[in-house]
Parts: sequence; C-alpha cells; structure tokens
Amino acid sequence: MLTFDDGYGGHFQHVYPLLKKYGYPAVFSIYTRKVDAQSGRSSVTWEQLQKMAADPLITIASHTVSHPENLTTLNDADLKQEIEQSKRSLESRLGIPIHYFTYPAGHSDERVEALVAEAGYRAALSMDDANEHFANESENLLVLGRFGQSNLEKVVDLAWGGPPLPRSDGGFNFSSSVSQQKHTVDGISLTLIAGGQPKTIHADSRYQVPEIIAETGAIAAVDGGFFSLKYLDSNVMIGPVMSSSHGLFIPGYRGELGKLAGRPLILIGADAVKFMPFDPDKHNDLLGVVREMENVTDAFVGAAWLVKNSQAQPAEAFGTLFDFDAYRHRAFWGINQAGQPVIGVTHDPIDSVSLGQILASLGFRDAVMLDSGASTSLAYQEQSLVGYTPRPVPHVVALFPPENAASASAKTRNFLAEFQVWLPESQQNSPSNP
Repeated sequence: MLTFDDGYGGHFQHVYPLLKKYGYPAVFSIYTRKVDAQSGRSSVTWEQLQKMAADPLITIASHTVSHPENLTTLNDADLKQEIEQSKRSLESRLGIPIHYFTYPAGHSDERVEALVAEAGYRAALSMDDANEHFANESENLLVLGRFGQSNLEKVVDLAWGGPPLPRSDGGFNFSSSVSQQKHTVDGISLTLIAGGQPKTIHADSRYQVPEIIAETGAIAAVDGGFFSLKYLDSNVMIGPVMSSSHGLFIPGYRGELGKLAGRPLILIGADAVKFMPFDPDKHNDLLGVVREMENVTDAFVGAAWLVKNSQAQPAEAFGTLFDFDAYRHRAFWGINQAGQPVIGVTHDPIDSVSLGQILASLGFRDAVMLDSGASTSLAYQEQSLVGYTPRPVPHVVALFPPENAASASAKTRNFLAEFQVWLPESQQNSPSNP
C-alpha cells in the first residue's frame, strides 16, 4: 500500500490518475488547515478530496489540523484539538468515517497514541527514517511502520501485493503470478496459495505431493480427489477423472457412482472453471463433460462445497458426507472473488462448516473440500508445507506459472517509474517523504 502525506495538489493531478491506471490502493493523509487555507505549496481542494474519497482505491486519513512539527510537545488541550477536530472536519466535509490517523513526521509517544485511540481511530501510521520496517513488525496498530520513498525500490520485491480487487463479472483470472499467504482466523492457521493456471496431475501411483510436481513446472499443488485404498500403489480414483497430465478420461466405477451424486464435479479449462453437482447418468463419460464445458482439460469429483457463490455452506448442505463435522486437517481449492485459483490447507483440525465460514471471510467465491485427514498435503516450490508426513496420494490440483503474467512487484515498479517522472527532483531522494 502506498501512502501520501499532507494533501498536495499534485496528489490529485498526478498521483491519483496513476493509481486508477494501475488499480493500486493508497492512503492520503490530510491536514485540514492546508485544504482550508489554500496557501503556500499547492493543495488539494475539498471538491477533489470528495472525488478521491468516493473511489474504493482511496483511503483518507487524518493528519491533524495544522501539522505540528512534533505532537509530543503539545499540551493535552492542543493535542486533543489537533487529533479530534481534524477527524470531525474530514468526516463532515467528505461524508465518510475517518478510521485512520497519521502522525506528522512520525512523532508519537504513549500519551499521543492513547488520545488517538480515545478519539476513535482504528490504527495510525508512523515513520522513522532510522528504523524503517514492515507494518507487521510494528509494536501495535497505533504505530504502523512505513518506508520512505527512497527505499521503496529495495522493498518492492519483499512486499506482498495484497488481495486483488473482486471481479463484478464473475469471470476468471489465470494470468496473475502465484503467491503464498498465511492466515490465522478464529485460532485456525491456514496457508493459501493463489494465482497461476490451475491443472490437475493424475500420477501412475501414489506419492508425496512434492514428488508428484517435481520437474512438471508446477509451482504449487494440493492433494486432490478421493482414491481407492484397495492397493498401496493404486491410482484408481473414486469417480470419473480426467487430467491434462495425460489427457485421458477415465470413467468411475458404476457400482459406486450413486454415492457421489450431488457432490461437486470440477471441470477445468484453459480460461475457466465450472463447479456443478455430479450426475452419474450424465457425467461419467467424455461426451458428458464436454457438453458441460467444451474445452475441458481436467475433471474430477470433490467431497463437498465449502463455499458456493460467496456463501459459506450450512451443515445440511453436507448431507451424509462422512466426518464432515469432525475436527480434522482439511485440504481445499477454489476460486476467489478476483477470479484467481486458490489451493490451501488448514494447519489445525477444523470441521467443514467452520472452514467454509473462514474461507468465505477470506474472499472465496467458490471452495470445494478435497481429500483431507491423513491425506492433507500442500507443496510450494517442491517443498512440503505441512509439518508431518501425509498419506501418499495419486492426484493433485496444481498451479502452473501463467503466460505473460505481470508480478505485483513489476506492477509497483511501473507505478514508481511514472511517479518519479512527476516527482520534483528535490524530493526524489528525500528519505522523509513516505
């Protein structure tokens, strides 16, 4: 996230158009007297701020009333005036709640931070030229660290681009770079890997997931569909399976297909994914799945929907699925609200309903539970991400590098390159300009 302090006129004239061009979020920290006075160096106007505040990309933060050089030197009355009046003015003029505060020059102490919290701010941005650090290394939400612009180039490749914006058209995005994220929600630790091109690999026997993706070009993979345990080296799947790894459609055993009716059938193509209830009479041959998706390359049957159309699924949706309400390690995959494929596992035991609620909160549009329990496996760059030796599996959902994908760091570098063209030469190497 990029931040811009003080509210200069160039922020609206030059920076804001670049943010819209690159779809890049930013925070603009405004001290209200500058906007009111319109004196000295150019300032944004209230009309320009209103336009920016209405854009989902933009967050407006309070930066005091008059931008004192050091808030820690003010008496309590003046300090409260700077912190509280700026919030009231911004909320009144812009018609939005102001949740965030930015300390002028980064100066704060326990007294200042306590009054910021008392005023109703959720978090505050700080800065320290002598100790620049990532936000997650900050002591608390009231002193979030930032990097000055002179060090942005150094940290771009280390920074996460954040979750992409949701698609309103329900489409797909298989051209973004693959990235790993770790989350803890309601005490449950999860690893998600998003982006790239989804494909399945149906191995000739049972292996650990890192072994299956070795030398295939896949960046990451999660264990996939259910398989027969009749033989230790069996790669026979429960239900029909088609994998782009060998291009064959293998029908499921008709004696067991009735048990799979209604479970999610996953169809993957070059530019789309379909999730639909499995119909044993329609979907157990190649013609049947081609009728559902003309360019299908991969197909298999999952355990159950965890999230459907952005809604976590209730207990009754799992029907008679064995152990859906038991606490187990779980594997899953799906599509997020940005249309990207996402694979993942939980690192703590959890029931299916609770997992669906967590995945919905993390932005899944659709999520399907995969083979879980002892089979729960996740690999990234051929390394296992689970802290145990899982049961070997014959089938995985993998993420491959997209063609012509622009990474988040490349996107940021492009933005910065254009930003530097506008930035006055006197400021280009100043460390104290976040």
